Amino acid sequence: MSRNKECQCNQERRSLLVGAGKIAAGAALVSAGGFTMPQLAKAKAAAQQWPWPYVKLDPAKTAELAYEEWYRVFCGAAVISSVFSQLREKVGEPYTSFPVDAFVFLEGGQVGWGTVCGSNAGANMVANLIAGPRIAGAKEGHLMSEDALQWYSETALPVFVPKKPKVAGEIVKTTSQSPLCHVSVGKWMKASGKPIGSAERKDRCARVAASVAYNLVTMLNDWKDGKYVAKSTHAPVRDFGITGQFNCLECHGNGVPTPPLAAKK
Repeated sequence: MSRNKECQCNQERRSLLVGAGKIAAGAALVSAGGFTMPQLAKAKAAAQQWPWPYVKLDPAKTAELAYEEWYRVFCGAAVISSVFSQLREKVGEPYTSFPVDAFVFLEGGQVGWGTVCGSNAGANMVANLIAGPRIAGAKEGHLMSEDALQWYSETALPVFVPKKPKVAGEIVKTTSQSPLCHVSVGKWMKASGKPIGSAERKDRCARVAASVAYNLVTMLNDWKDGKYVAKSTHAPVRDFGITGQFNCLECHGNGVPTPPLAAKK
């Protein structure tokens, strides 16, 4: 064998060994992370089968889980965790691989910007993953989201009282007339006289997350039984030609823009 040919063969052997080493290292990393290659493939296949499977859950147990989880990952992730942690045990994938903690950013109306309450956002994610959004050929998840936002806006919250509250005494209830974090929290702070950093405000939001989780699972259980009926009457695009809420003037006075007539449908 010529010297050049021998060098070429040695290079090919080294390339094969390096490639095999990379594959082995990748498999080891996957295994170290708690997954084998077949498990990863199974998880991927399960996640792609959308909507996701659901078995009925106990609303009260779910609410307790959400309350406790609020003190770890705050409102949005707490609602998601309260449902998906149970479905991990009862169903397995795709819930086992779902990164619940990644949604901690929903806290404070998304990283403190005071937009949609994180509890609402978390509930809407769960409803659409399970019951399906419109683009998946189902409307129930979309309708549950509408119902969840209207229920949140019109209900004196919190309605849930934990078995072992972290703050003793009664927590003031307020009706936000809005699904927005800053409106909901702001009205509660005004009614209670407590600042945003108080233990009472924190426990109030934990109980609100629990209340939302309870309502969410109640709707999902009805849907599973074929008894779910949408209740929301919110239709601003149809009625006013723009997305929005019905109570803009409560906060914004006469500065609310009027949509052009051509935009109405």
